[in-house]
Amino acid sequence: MKTIDRIPTTKIQRASKLVTTGAKVGVNYLQYYGEKLVNSKPETKDKLNQKNADDIYNGLKQLKGSALKVAQMLSMEKSILPQAYVEKFSLAQFSVPPLSAPLVIKTFKKYFGKHPKEIFDQFEVNSVNAASIGQVHKAEKDGKKLAVKIQYPGVAESIASDLALVKPIAIRMFNIKGKDSDKYFKEVEDKLVEETNYILEVEQSQAIARACSHIPNLSFPEYYPEYSSERIISMDWMHGEHLSEFTGRNTNQELSNKLGQALWDFYMYQIHVLKKVHADPHPGNFLVSPDNQLVVLDFGCMKSIPEQFYVPYFELAEKECIENPECFRNKMYELEILREDDSPEEIKFFSDMFYDMLSLFTQPFHNETFDFSNPDFFRQVGELGERYSKSTELRNMNGNRGSKHFIYINRTFFGLYNLMFDLKAQDVKIKNFNQFS
Repeated sequence: MKTIDRIPTTKIQRASKLVTTGAKVGVNYLQYYGEKLVNSKPETKDKLNQKNADDIYNGLKQLKGSALKVAQMLSMEKSILPQAYVEKFSLAQFSVPPLSAPLVIKTFKKYFGKHPKEIFDQFEVNSVNAASIGQVHKAEKDGKKLAVKIQYPGVAESIASDLALVKPIAIRMFNIKGKDSDKYFKEVEDKLVEETNYILEVEQSQAIARACSHIPNLSFPEYYPEYSSERIISMDWMHGEHLSEFTGRNTNQELSNKLGQALWDFYMYQIHVLKKVHADPHPGNFLVSPDNQLVVLDFGCMKSIPEQFYVPYFELAEKECIENPECFRNKMYELEILREDDSPEEIKFFSDMFYDMLSLFTQPFHNETFDFSNPDFFRQVGELGERYSKSTELRNMNGNRGSKHFIYINRTFFGLYNLMFDLKAQDVKIKNFNQFS
């Protein structure tokens, strides 16, 4: 794969790249509508989506950082984006052009004052894995094989300016209105800032590995603070294949069930016991080891769950509350889904919408066990998402809904459900985590 010798780091450079990308998308639309006027066999909308997805991804992968991270996050929303975008943006998880060797060496000299080969016994300057915020290199020290993650230059410094460029687009996409909408963007910015703090990530990784080490069929790397810095992390090299590769070839249902149970227990234990969760559940953050353990990587994105959100959130997920109009309404206000300034039309619309969503999405929690391989459940989820994505009534409503904590908690559950479906895990014991508390 071709390497990158430099990354646009200034606000003007990054804005210029986004403008250029936007112009390409505009040309694609002009060609599409032009052909519709004169050609009896015009380009299909699928091909238009493919062209746009290619151009947007190609622009973002040169910027890396927050811009590419947003694409990665969107790739998890399979019920919202066209398939072409999901497939292309999912490459941001672990397949983007890496930094060149000279830029890697320059980064080491900046943070350690040394060439990497002065620190490690062996170090491969060509990366083995490149994602949205950093890339991974193989190394060896005192007989231990290590994975060394290096953050791309300028990523941390460009978060605020990148989000400022993305904000107007997001406001239009999600119809966000109102003066308090900044709380959502601030939540995303704060999390991205945390993800670029590799000293914090090492601390979080060690803490979660210790807290969850007793859960069966899970495995974590050991981290080495002495070979880490605010932009470089050193950890054990973990053998295995990415979860997406494993699910693409696996035919062993018993193994799928075992890994699915481990994944579910890991998340439920974090959420309900630790009240802090690994909020980046995409396939690139998980491996399946040669001895069939689920290996968990990358704890940069951790979301703390405050008690004042946790309690009403899971009370609203209870079937008894969903079916009780008074309880349902009270929790909707408590979680800021309904607002005091809502019109009667908005109250009815969002009450009906969230009743539909919660009645479906919370089904796993209403059963002792759940079959995440059931295509009907995920078909219904997709159909519900498509119905509301096309709703003209929704586009006329104020989309400024819900506590800021919904952003990463809902993202966690969407990602977790998708991973469980990819694994085709059956007979998953929903409350199994209680025995580990």
